[in-house]
Amino acid sequence: MKVGIVGLPNAGKTTLFNALTRAAAETATYPFTTVEPNVAIVEVPDERLAAVAEAAGASPQIPETIEFHDIAGLVRGASAGEGLGNRFLAEIRETDAICHVVRTHGDERVPHPDGRVHPAADAEVVDAELLLADLDQAERRLERVRKEAASGAKEVAAERDWLERVVEAIGRGEPARALPAPVLAPEAPAHLQALSSKPVLYVANVDEGEGEPTAELVEHARRAEARCIAVSARIEAELAELPGEEAVEMRSELGLAEPGLDRLVRAAYQLLDLVTFFTAHRGSEARARALRRGLTAWDAAGKVHTDIQAGFVRAEVIGWRELVEAGGYAEARERGLIRTEGRAYVVRDGDVITIRH
Repeated sequence: MKVGIVGLPNAGKTTLFNALTRAAAETATYPFTTVEPNVAIVEVPDERLAAVAEAAGASPQIPETIEFHDIAGLVRGASAGEGLGNRFLAEIRETDAICHVVRTHGDERVPHPDGRVHPAADAEVVDAELLLADLDQAERRLERVRKEAASGAKEVAAERDWLERVVEAIGRGEPARALPAPVLAPEAPAHLQALSSKPVLYVANVDEGEGEPTAELVEHARRAEARCIAVSARIEAELAELPGEEAVEMRSELGLAEPGLDRLVRAAYQLLDLVTFFTAHRGSEARARALRRGLTAWDAAGKVHTDIQAGFVRAEVIGWRELVEAGGYAEARERGLIRTEGRAYVVRDGDVITIRH
C-alpha cells in the first residue's frame, strides 16, 4: 500500500514523514526542500501478530507494511506547471491514497506561502489543483475515446459516457471518486488515473497540546467524504528521536495515548477499507497481510503467492483469538474450531488462514 504525503510548502509533510519513519529526511523553512520524493517502508503495528506466532509456534514475525512517499509541496497553479507542477502530480498518481497535511499550528518561525494560517483555505488550494489537473486529464482522455467510440464498441461508448459525466462533475467541483465505474467499462477509472479518485486523509498538523483538528477542517473533510485526524508533527518527530522507554515516558507526560504512527496507520486502513489476515505455521514465518474488505479466500491466496492462488483447493480458517485461546492448531482441531471454506469465503479481519493447494 502506497500513501502519498502532500500539502502546501512548509505544512509539515517532511517533519511528519520523519516522525513516522525515522527517515531523517531534510527539512527547512523554505519551499521545495523536498524535490525528489522521500520514500520509506513502515511496519504496521499489530499486537495480534505476536500472539498468533506464539500459538502457532511460528517464527519469524513479519508485519504488514505501508510505503510512505513524502512528495514536494504543492503551490497554487501547480496544475499549470507552477512550482514542481506536473512532476508533483505524477508522483501522486503512483499512490493508493493521499495523506493531506494541513497546517493548523501558529509557529511564526515557519513561514506560510500566503502569509497567514487558514487550514480550510489551504486544503482547498491543494484540492483545487488536483481537480484542475483531473479536468485536463479527463478532457484529453474524452477526446481520444470519442474517436474510438465511432467503432460502435459498447465498452468504449460506456467509457465515453462516463468520462462526459466525470468532466461535468469535476467542473462542478466534485471529485472523480463520486462517480462509480460504468458496468460495461469497469477499467475506465484505471485508464483515467484521476488524482481526485483516491481516498484522502486530512492530517491537521497541530500545536503541542492540541488534540483535535479545527472545526472548519473537519467540516471540509466531511464535505469531501474524507477522514480527518490531528497530529503534532514536531512533537512526534522529537519523540521519534528518543530511546523507547524515554519516548513512552515523555508521551505519557504530554498526555498522548499512542504514537502518531499507530493513529495514522489505523486511519489509513479505515480509509482504504482494509482487513488483516494472518498466515502462521510451526517451522515457518508468521505474517500479517492486508486485504480489501469484502474480498475472498481466493484473493487472500493470491496475496500469499500466485501459484498458491492458481492451485487453490480450500482454505482452513480460524479466528486469531480462538487460535490463541486454544493454544495452537492441534488443540483447535480437537475443539472443532478450524473451519473449511471454499474460494468464495469472504475474509474477516483477524482470520488465520491456511491455503490448501
